[in-house]
Amino acid sequence: MTKIKAAITAVGGYVPETKLTNADLEKMVETNDEWIRTRTGIEERRILKEPGKATSDLGTPAVQELLRKRNIDAKEIDCIICATVTPDMMFPATANIIGDNIGATNAFGFDLNAACSGFLFALTTGASFIESGRYKKVVVVGADKMSGIVDYTDRATCILFGDAAGAVLLEPSTDEDGIMDSLLKSDGIGKNYLYMRAGGSLKPASVETVLAKEHFIHQDGQPVFKFAVKGMADVSAELLERNNLTGDDIAWLVPHQANLRIIDATANRMGLSKDKVMINIQRYGNTTAATIPLCLWDWEKQLHKGDNIVLAAFGGGFTWGATWIKWAYNS
Repeated sequence: MTKIKAAITAVGGYVPETKLTNADLEKMVETNDEWIRTRTGIEERRILKEPGKATSDLGTPAVQELLRKRNIDAKEIDCIICATVTPDMMFPATANIIGDNIGATNAFGFDLNAACSGFLFALTTGASFIESGRYKKVVVVGADKMSGIVDYTDRATCILFGDAAGAVLLEPSTDEDGIMDSLLKSDGIGKNYLYMRAGGSLKPASVETVLAKEHFIHQDGQPVFKFAVKGMADVSAELLERNNLTGDDIAWLVPHQANLRIIDATANRMGLSKDKVMINIQRYGNTTAATIPLCLWDWEKQLHKGDNIVLAAFGGGFTWGATWIKWAYNS
């Protein structure tokens, strides 16, 4: 019996209109455009500024776009998985709110928290549902309103993050294209270097935690950078090796958009030239779980059926991984 594969059959994306440029940040904290660009590659990022708007307001239009592209009704969706570290609320799941917004009345949904690797973890999870034969249409959303947990007086973190969402539709493959293999890893040592101190059961919200700014991202930059460079590059190279692939076989690397130096290290380890690497960090910054699907959204028209594509990510936790895909359609 032929094994069922899960294929990406549509991509959607959404970024807010408001831009926060490096020049804007120069007026807010002690930094400058050259320092930010040379160390991260970021020039601007998008911010969801409107009052009362949350992560679901990013994810909803991204999913609506892929439904239009695929020409299907939301009622056909079986499952929605939302990868996010900035849910609208602790509960219910942001996936369920997105489902309600789009009218996906026949879908179950849940959120998945794996920080910047969240989209890859959710993609593999969604693919498993398709591969089991139980479900036919699974939507995977990567969405984060990072501006909601960034301290804009902390120059080490406020320069990095933006708000956005990207989404893909997974369906059973009709041929040999689809998600071929994934390597996913995690190491809880990351809790010491990249985390949000308060808001969980360990340290519930209180007046004291708010005044101490413990509901914002905290990052110890140097160890995170070292772990990220090694983790993302190693896992991508390992994925190629175990599938007898080389850089010559790969059409595109789709890396998490955290830092240009991390992206370059991953591409070099895989033996890829820069013209095979998707980079949009200069326009959006680090949008956490949204970066990889946003790249697919930006580059969709340049993707061709049968292209070998590697998705790679590293995130807080620590979490990291790489996924090999054979692209399933021509735009």
